[in-house]
Amino acid sequence: MRGRRKAREIALQVLYSLNFVSIDVEKALDLFWGNFAAPKTAKDFAATLVHGTWEHKDELDKLISGSSDNWSLGRMSKVDISILRMAAFEFIYCEDIPPKVTINEAIDLGKTFGSENSGAFINGILDNLNLKLSKK
Repeated sequence: MRGRRKAREIALQVLYSLNFVSIDVEKALDLFWGNFAAPKTAKDFAATLVHGTWEHKDELDKLISGSSDNWSLGRMSKVDISILRMAAFEFIYCEDIPPKVTINEAIDLGKTFGSENSGAFINGILDNLNLKLSKK
């Protein structure tokens, strides 16, 4: 599944950039592909993650807010919130991916791209969110 790891890294970079620029998702992906190469499988999964996460951003933000005690979205780093949104999208819309895989991948992304505390922060919120979603 190395392709999916690369796809998540790409998706995170594009989603992060969308926090700062007001452009269409497709244009953001085109800009990324104009500067970086990736295998087709990674491109396809990355595009699915970016389109789905950004399309459902408001819904995902509500779920994340409801699972993060004492942390408003405004207080979270843009990297962490981008990872959390993408993971929440996977929980809900990617039924072929086990929640434990999504959580582990999100933690690894947090450790690589976030702060020294991002891994633990992301783990706590996603564990809580997964528990809430599994009770529905």
